[in-house]
Amino acid sequence: MAAVESLLHFPIAGTLLGAFLLLLVLYRLLCDSKSQKEGKKPPGPKPLPLLGNLLILDLTRPFDSLCESVNVFVCVLQLSKTYGNIFQMFLGPKKVVVLVGHKTVKEALVNYADEFGERDITPGFKMLNDGHGILFSNGESWKEMRRFALSNLRDFGMGKRGSEEKIIEEIQHLKGEFDKFEGKAFDTTQPVNYAVSNIISSIVYGSRFEYTDPEFTEMVDRANENVRVAGSASMMLYNIFPWLGPFLNSKRIILRNLMKNRAEIVKLITGLQETLNPHERRGFVDSFLIRKQSDEVWYFIFKINIITSLVQSGKKDSYFYHENLLMTVGNLFVAGTDTTGTTLRWGLMLMAKYPHIQDRVQEEIDRIIGGRQPVVEDRKKLPYTDAVIHETQRMANIVPMNLPHITSCDVTFNGYFIKKGTTVIPLLTSVLKDPSEWEKPNSFYPEHFLDEKGQFVKRDAFMPFSAGRRACLGESLARMELFLFFTSLLQTYRFTTPPGVSEDDLDLKGVVGVTLNPSPHKLCAIKRS
Repeated sequence: MAAVESLLHFPIAGTLLGAFLLLLVLYRLLCDSKSQKEGKKPPGPKPLPLLGNLLILDLTRPFDSLCESVNVFVCVLQLSKTYGNIFQMFLGPKKVVVLVGHKTVKEALVNYADEFGERDITPGFKMLNDGHGILFSNGESWKEMRRFALSNLRDFGMGKRGSEEKIIEEIQHLKGEFDKFEGKAFDTTQPVNYAVSNIISSIVYGSRFEYTDPEFTEMVDRANENVRVAGSASMMLYNIFPWLGPFLNSKRIILRNLMKNRAEIVKLITGLQETLNPHERRGFVDSFLIRKQSDEVWYFIFKINIITSLVQSGKKDSYFYHENLLMTVGNLFVAGTDTTGTTLRWGLMLMAKYPHIQDRVQEEIDRIIGGRQPVVEDRKKLPYTDAVIHETQRMANIVPMNLPHITSCDVTFNGYFIKKGTTVIPLLTSVLKDPSEWEKPNSFYPEHFLDEKGQFVKRDAFMPFSAGRRACLGESLARMELFLFFTSLLQTYRFTTPPGVSEDDLDLKGVVGVTLNPSPHKLCAIKRS
């Protein structure tokens, strides 16, 4: 105090100190006023400088770090026990709001669809798509691409009779691959992924590929590797601290695979463009190219007419340009392969792990269908099989953290204020394992989807495809694929562990990437008589 008092004897020093104190008071008042205006922020653990809350996370299994596990898939969120179903945490300097439980997640994604409907494009996702395509884009371009893709995929039979025929044809090819192993143990990853990828390829490109085609198989393998590596701990750190990029091998792997797959996609599109017939669309690429040509003709007329100021101001003439085509095709190819292929492999592994459930599925198939080829119409006659498929999706939990969202505007949600531009994680694992919604959330229990009479029942908390504006646009196709592939394979084969390997040895922990894949394992596909 004496020092301050002495300073005040000097007019200039006293004036500066007074001004500083006045600014400090004004700043505090402004902060308090802003805080009151914004409202209450979500609670959460106190962050450390720079690191945020990273030290409480196991980056190899971030969704389990947010969870307290009785086993690896039984998630009761630790932080939500303390802070509730809406809490915030800091991944490094970046604030993230986590939404937990069926009611909270559904309300955000459905009732507040516009506010929570944008995609958070992290450095890793920007590297993959640079704001083009469907999965990692926003704004009018995203709306147009999603609308166009959904409309055209339906035109080419997505979820309809046309897709059913393609899937049934592909099932025969997959069985041929399984038969080559003659009941001996093998890894199901590649043949299943190739089969599932051929369904989306036939819709996108207008034709399927042979499993012996190295360009096709390598493209599928690279895409699946990117899905795995993009969800690794090192890439999570890259998204938080982008300056780490030059030191990360995972980033180099992704870029290398991306460039090679891009070259293959360009080659396929070029071949289709050279043989394009505007009156006979073979697949999604043809539709896009025809629309692109149409927009280019329109733009040429537009450009030579009066309204040239819009062009000069930099307004984009069309969303149907080369980069959007490349990225949209890449998005459809990856999403149409990895998610369904991963879920189907979980299903086959779960049948080997729980042979008594496999017995019931095969008994129902034999009794209702017999030896003929299963078709989509059989689903309603096979309630137990349908329940097993749904329980596989719930238990496999293949996108546990969902893809990150970002708020499009300031929003007050359930009493908490969330600023525009805040990353939001609607935690799907907390929906699919919500103890208030599922009788045995941590067990493989098909009865979750059966009533007391053994008939199939829908569950509101069944959200493996997410919900709202960003729900999976290929849901109808994926549901059809899972039913036809699973039913046909269980009709033909008995899936068992290899000799000397117990059912208990099948690990349900999974391998973390962008999606959660089964841990490495082999199965025997033994032909049923």
